[in-house]
Amino acid sequence: MKERTGHIDIVLFIAVLALMLFSIGVVYSASIDISRAKNEGDFTVLFMNHAVRVLLAVCALFAGAFIDYHIYKSVSKYILLMALVFLFLTPFFGISQMGAKRWLGIGAFQFQPSEFAKYALVIHLSVLLSAKQTYIKTFRNGFLPLLFWIGAVAGLIAFQNNLSTVVLILLIGFLLMYVGRVRILHLLGSVASALPLVALYALSKPYRLKRIMDYFGSEIDPASGVDQMRSQVEQAVIGLGNGGLFGVGIGMSKQRELFLPESYSDFIFAIVGEEYGFVGATIVLTLFIIILFRGMKIAKRSTDDLGRFLAAGISITIILGVIINAMVTTGLLPTTGLPMPLISYGGTSIVFTAFALGIVLNVSMYTRIRPRMIHETPTAHAKPVGEVYP
Repeated sequence: MKERTGHIDIVLFIAVLALMLFSIGVVYSASIDISRAKNEGDFTVLFMNHAVRVLLAVCALFAGAFIDYHIYKSVSKYILLMALVFLFLTPFFGISQMGAKRWLGIGAFQFQPSEFAKYALVIHLSVLLSAKQTYIKTFRNGFLPLLFWIGAVAGLIAFQNNLSTVVLILLIGFLLMYVGRVRILHLLGSVASALPLVALYALSKPYRLKRIMDYFGSEIDPASGVDQMRSQVEQAVIGLGNGGLFGVGIGMSKQRELFLPESYSDFIFAIVGEEYGFVGATIVLTLFIIILFRGMKIAKRSTDDLGRFLAAGISITIILGVIINAMVTTGLLPTTGLPMPLISYGGTSIVFTAFALGIVLNVSMYTRIRPRMIHETPTAHAKPVGEVYP
């Protein structure tokens, strides 16, 4: 194992912590009316649940930061295999929510395997890319094993009828392979092959087809349920518009009053824009941009390929989630079930995202971004620096 040469990147740490703490307040505001309606007048249930999960996420952040990232060389394959087992079991033994089985329950504990698999894939791809750099340009030994693991994760998630996460997994995998210096022709060929498969999958279910038609403004059957999705997007855009430049004020959102059903989860960015305005939403997005740039700086300064690919892959994963969620909220993409990282209500996403960012912080400890003071023992023939001799 290499010796740590620095401290954690304090800028990245503050940005992550600020977003998680901010999420407590905005989830509280966004969930008041929904929590009251679902819990016999108790408006604090969802808020308390989220506060506990943020606390767990902070612990996960520190855990990821203080586990030497070099250990993933020996365990990444087993982590990903565990994730694949969870994905395989989900359609059979999963918990059904909103017509889809995407959650697994172990006693009182419930989690979403696709969130775990997303970061497990990034970790294992980073390990493989770092190990295969001498022959990464080859198809059979360099490129094909990477494509196998991406296809395995995306394929199992596809059985959960989760198109948005399938697309996200493919984007993460292809971008990380590009960063990992795979041959461009191999990458372009795999993208060209994946596009028709994704298109066929998107059109294979009537509700997905109707959702796409709805996005492009086609008339649809109100009984399909897609009108509700259109309504959510319209209410989200109304909320963003109501916010204006500086917002309507903390806790003063109108859209949370059951106009926007997913106001505390997938569409929480609309509440941010409504209560804090354009300025507040811009600050939130700026914090995510800081996370991206600090992650890429850590990747650039990393002393080995594994740290480089881990920092870049995790940063890419998070910023893709932010971009997709923000574009859905503003009506620029069809409705998906992807949360806003670090802000949306939900334990699985925020805990695994925080742990992954902890890994990036651990990589930063092995760079010279914030160098540690190294105290050397003076020899008999050398004068210690800074000591004055008579």
